[in-house]
Amino acid sequence: MKNIKKVIIVVGPTSVGKTDLSLTLAERINGEIVSADSRQIYRGMNIGTDKPSEEIRKKIKHHMIDIVNPDEYYSAGRFSREARKIIDEVISEGKYPIVVGGSGLYIRALTDGIFPEVKKDYNIKNKLREKVKKNGIEDLYNYLKKIDSETASRLSPKDAQRIVRAVEVFEVTGRPLSEFLNLECTPIMHEFLFIGLNRKRSELYDRIEKRVDMMMERGFVDEVTKLRNMGYHRNLDSMRAVGYREIYMYLDNEIVLDDVIRLIKQKSRNYAKRQITWFNKDKRINWFNLSNNKNIVDSVIKIIK
Repeated sequence: MKNIKKVIIVVGPTSVGKTDLSLTLAERINGEIVSADSRQIYRGMNIGTDKPSEEIRKKIKHHMIDIVNPDEYYSAGRFSREARKIIDEVISEGKYPIVVGGSGLYIRALTDGIFPEVKKDYNIKNKLREKVKKNGIEDLYNYLKKIDSETASRLSPKDAQRIVRAVEVFEVTGRPLSEFLNLECTPIMHEFLFIGLNRKRSELYDRIEKRVDMMMERGFVDEVTKLRNMGYHRNLDSMRAVGYREIYMYLDNEIVLDDVIRLIKQKSRNYAKRQITWFNKDKRINWFNLSNNKNIVDSVIKIIK
């Protein structure tokens, strides 16, 4: 059996070209893909998450896609446990595991381990969400700065989901989230090869906008309508994925479709910027600029070998 020594991790911002590279790489080196996308885990959320087609997934085996329903809770810790098991199985079959995704927290949980998860308290969470609705996110963010300045400094002042979670952790445990993040974690016992993809910012933004237009042409509104009719409401964590909440606003007659498309493009660009900031902090990543070199597969293979 072939001695597989490396786990390949392909990261980068949304729309940069991670999928195309990983598929070509998997064909060339006999690999299987382990998705590290925190939204592709949900069944029925296909167009808005740019999920690989059934045809592609028959050709190249994919893992960690379509594993839970949109109303099921899923965490980075659970991802770490389940993905590690899959990676071991792929390696045991003499194949290369290729982890692909833009969820920085999932990647970190997988490679570095993650602190024991603090259980959610939905009574506290709902009270905090009501405060945000009543007073806006700024008040809660200012409170977070007082109780956990380290976590506050890492978050956008407008990131309501993560601000609420950080305050919830403090309210439940009496300890700041940053304290848990700094706990010693158990890393995975494999060698990693980090491949980071980027492009010129103008080119990346153009690709993002074209992807959004394509999503709309493929029936994104119909997809969200179906999810809505199945009873999945807009406040679910899964529906915080860029695009879904905006389509819900359109379906609820709160916004016109042209503004929906504009918002999705804007929020996708903002998400890409946050991803770039996150991954730029990881010094293990070997970066490749696809604007300067369209065909980097041979270069990546040389590093793997």
